[in-house]
Amino acid sequence: MAPVSMAPVAPQPVPSHFNYESPTAKPFRILIADDHDVVRSGIRTLLEGHPGWTVCGEARDGREAVAKVAELRPDLVVLDVAMPTLNGMDAARQILKVRPGTPILIFTLYESDELIRQVLEAGVRGFILKSDAAQNLLLAVEALQRQATFFTARAAKMILDGYLHRNNVGSGNAMRDRLTPREREVVQLLAEGNSSKEAAVSLNLSVKTIETHRANAMQKLDVHSVAALVRYAVRNAIVQAD
Repeated sequence: MAPVSMAPVAPQPVPSHFNYESPTAKPFRILIADDHDVVRSGIRTLLEGHPGWTVCGEARDGREAVAKVAELRPDLVVLDVAMPTLNGMDAARQILKVRPGTPILIFTLYESDELIRQVLEAGVRGFILKSDAAQNLLLAVEALQRQATFFTARAAKMILDGYLHRNNVGSGNAMRDRLTPREREVVQLLAEGNSSKEAAVSLNLSVKTIETHRANAMQKLDVHSVAALVRYAVRNAIVQAD
């Protein structure tokens, strides 16, 4: 099913060759975050082939993406979901705290109802699949550049159906929402196989603090092993299953 562009009433996609910038306008600056060098290179090639656009920086994980947004202040961020140390969704939440209103395009291998729900709740304005990049990446960035939105058809249908206002959101979602951002970071690092000491180094915290966050998360989720914590992280798109 082809993606659609919405904002707030779905606009017609603008041809990718259309140039919104005047010859004297400042370049539209884009930050790319993906943990695969080849993917970042391909995105950069597509984006920099568009008049008036430039890639101002790249990041290999979510934590680096947040830091570079604060440093470089890009006009738009392209974020992969499945990145190490800090996943794309938690990175998006932190970016929107650092620079509210920053246009973010989630760029992912897969889509699920839970992931789309997180995208919409976070305030992200764009969501496309990597498999559709050749057809939709430029259209999606153009939409966000003109302060519109761009979602896959599945995500757009959830918006039109008033998905976020339903009363039957599952208990798994409620459990996820009870975790603090720091607890989600700790859960991700542990689910990726890091020890408490390694997580402490990554987050610049003490081992005792990491263990406290882990215990609090496990208590909130009513799980009693790291294996159960990993299953929770996979189900809720905190980490990607192999």
